[in-house]
Amino acid sequence: MLDQEGKFKRLKALHQRDSAFVIPNPWDAGSARLLSSLGFEALATTSAGYAFSKGKLDSFASLGRGEILENAAEIVQATDLPVVADLEDGFGAAPETCAETILLACQVGLVGGSIEDATGDRARPIYDLSHATERVQAAAEAARGRPFLLTARAENYLWERTDLDDTIRRLRAFSAAGADVLYAPGLPDIEAIRTVCAAVDKPVNVVMGLRGQSYSVAELSAAGVRRVSVGGSFARAALGALLRAAEEVRSAGTFGYAAEALSATAIGQLMSQEKRDDRR
Repeated sequence: MLDQEGKFKRLKALHQRDSAFVIPNPWDAGSARLLSSLGFEALATTSAGYAFSKGKLDSFASLGRGEILENAAEIVQATDLPVVADLEDGFGAAPETCAETILLACQVGLVGGSIEDATGDRARPIYDLSHATERVQAAAEAARGRPFLLTARAENYLWERTDLDDTIRRLRAFSAAGADVLYAPGLPDIEAIRTVCAAVDKPVNVVMGLRGQSYSVAELSAAGVRRVSVGGSFARAALGALLRAAEEVRSAGTFGYAAEALSATAIGQLMSQEKRDDRR
């Protein structure tokens, strides 16, 4: 079993490959164990998936730093894989708050996390570039010397600011400020993805399974992407299966959904897998 430093080194090495790797997004300890059993090499938390599991909206107003880090800690404890976290906007506008968030994330065993430049305010959805860069710089300084890989997110396209030049300008500024990985969710097509990857000097994360066109890992890798996440889409897929099963029972009075459900034995094997300790 790797310690936190070992997990960090493994995560960093994954980003240095010549091809993309997939980092799926569990929303709790159980989904983390299931994904860990399938051969994935690292995991990333999802604020959306966690929010759904708590009956909340995926929004800044609904989710607090304490609960997000508690959820992340449970996922860290459920797997031997490196885990990175969706840290929203750093849980505060001030650069000092972003730095504090990184320190707290390290304390729960995370080896990476993302800070975004969205404000949560629909009237002014994106921080101005200067302030956004200061926030990334503060987070990078907090991570320096610690086993933590910092991802900086440019959120333009999620807030209908379809300006690729500005998105690239932001990613370059975040890189210069110390970010290790760059991420612009919502890019419209493979050409935009390829343009971003060619324009920046750090590994790029792309999210699949959300709105817009879908591309294979091979296609994304050829475009220059080094990490592929799925955001809250696995959680939405699970909720979709629950909805279909419930609708079948409610509408038809049948239970055909059970044929595709995991068996109690399979689930028991997944959930009984204890993390190895130093004696094993």
